[in-house]
Amino acid sequence: MRSRTGVFVGQFLFAALCCSVGPILLAVGWTVWRDGERWGLAVGAGGAAVTAMIPVVASVATRQMFPRITRRDRVRDGAYDSYGDDTFVMWAPSSAPGPAGAHLVRADVLEASLARYSPDGEATFTTHYGDYAPDEFTPVVRMRLRVHTAQDVRSEVTGEWRVPSLCLSAVTAGRLAVLVDPAGAGAPERVDVLWPRSALLAGTRTCRVVDLEGRTVDVTRRTGRQLAQMRISREVGGVRMVGDTIDLRRLDAPTAARYAALADRDRARPEEPAPVSEPGEEARLLVDELPGTEGGFGHVGRGWSRRGGHLVRARFLEMRGRTTFQDHGPVLDTVLRIRPADGTRPFDAARRLTVPLDYLAVLHHTRDVVLSVSPDGRAYDVDWNRTSLLAGVTTATVITPDGRRIPLPRRSDALWPLMNLLASHAVSNPAPVLDLRRHRTARVAGAVMDVLSDLGPAPADHRAGHRPEQR
Repeated sequence: MRSRTGVFVGQFLFAALCCSVGPILLAVGWTVWRDGERWGLAVGAGGAAVTAMIPVVASVATRQMFPRITRRDRVRDGAYDSYGDDTFVMWAPSSAPGPAGAHLVRADVLEASLARYSPDGEATFTTHYGDYAPDEFTPVVRMRLRVHTAQDVRSEVTGEWRVPSLCLSAVTAGRLAVLVDPAGAGAPERVDVLWPRSALLAGTRTCRVVDLEGRTVDVTRRTGRQLAQMRISREVGGVRMVGDTIDLRRLDAPTAARYAALADRDRARPEEPAPVSEPGEEARLLVDELPGTEGGFGHVGRGWSRRGGHLVRARFLEMRGRTTFQDHGPVLDTVLRIRPADGTRPFDAARRLTVPLDYLAVLHHTRDVVLSVSPDGRAYDVDWNRTSLLAGVTTATVITPDGRRIPLPRRSDALWPLMNLLASHAVSNPAPVLDLRRHRTARVAGAVMDVLSDLGPAPADHRAGHRPEQR
C-alpha cells in the first residue's frame, strides 16, 4: 500500500508537468521586468498564480486518492445518534418501475458469474453527469435464478443482468426481489430485478419499522414481511424510508393501516430471519472475478510501529452513490463509526471513498473496515489490504515452522488478532499467506501459534505439496 507521502509526491510531479507553463512564465516575466518592461510584471504574476496551483492541485488529488480520515472529517455529535452499530443505510440507484401488471416476487440465485466489466478509465476518476449508473461501470452478471411466483410455483430462468455495484452483495447472498411479467401463451416470462429492494431483501440494508404506537421493530432479513411491504409500497407509488426506518406515523392512514396489519400478523406468527447467505454461496461468489484490492496481513512501517501506530476497526453506517467511478470501484459518500483502541467514546466520520467492487460483493456479511492509526492518533488511513482479508474477500493461510499449511476460513476470528500481533512487532506481510518459516516472521512464530491454538482446533492441516491418501 502506497504511503500518503508517496501519493503526494506522484501527484505533485504530475501537477508540475501539467502546469509547467507557470514556472516558465514566471521566469520570463521576471527577466523582462528586470529589463524595464512593465508588461513583464503581469506575465510574472500569471506565472506565479499557475505555479502556486501546483501544490494545491496535488493536495486535492492526494486527498481524493489516498483514503485518510482526519479531524475535518468528523461529524458533529448527535448527527447519527439514531444509527445503531448494526445500522447500514444505502442510497443506491433506483431501478426502473417495470411493467404495470408485473408481479413482485422473490428469486433465489443458484449460480452467478461475471459476464462483462471492462471500463477503459484505467486508474483515473471518471465523472458522469445526469447518468447515475453508467453501463461501462456497471458489471454484467450471468445468473441462473429460481423464481417464486405468486402461486408458489417455482421456475428457473437464466440470463444476464446489469448489477449496480452497491447491490452486488444481493447476488452473493442469493435473494433478489424481481418483477415477473406474465407473457403471452408459449412466450417466456420477463424477469426484471429491483436492485435496491434486492439489497434490502438480502439483508445488506437494514430495515426497521416504527408502528403507530411508536414501537420500533427490526425486520431485517424477514423476507416474507419485507416482500409484503414492498408490494404495498409498489401499489401506493412508494414509501419513503428515513435512513433505514419506515415510520408508519408519517404515512397516509390507509397505507399505515396496511402496514400495521402486517405487523399484527407478524406478532401473532413471528417470522424467523433468513440466513445471512443462502446455501451454495460458492457458486455465486464473484469476488475472484471482480476488481479490487488483494487482501493481506498488511504492510507495517517500523517507525510507525515503534512510535505507537496501531490498528483499529470501524464500521460503515451509510453509503451513498455518486456519479464518479474508478475502474476498481465506485466513489461513494460514506459514514463510518470508528472505535478508538483506548476505549474512548466512538465517533463518526464522513468521508468520500473509492470502495472496491470485490468488497461490495460481501457487504451483507460484514461492513467492518480496518484503519491504520498514526502514532499521534490524529489520522486514520483506510487499509483496504487488511480490510479485504478481514471481510473474506481473500482467504488466508498460515504455514507453520514445520511446514504445515493451516487454511483459515473466510472471516476467521483469528485474522484480527494476527493482524494486530504483526503490526505491534513491525512485521510486514502484505500477502494473505503468512509463512512462519521465513526469517522476518520467525520471531513471532510462537505468538502466532498461540493465537491459533487459543481459538480452538484449526482446520485439517496438511503439508505443502502432500496429497491425502486415497482409499
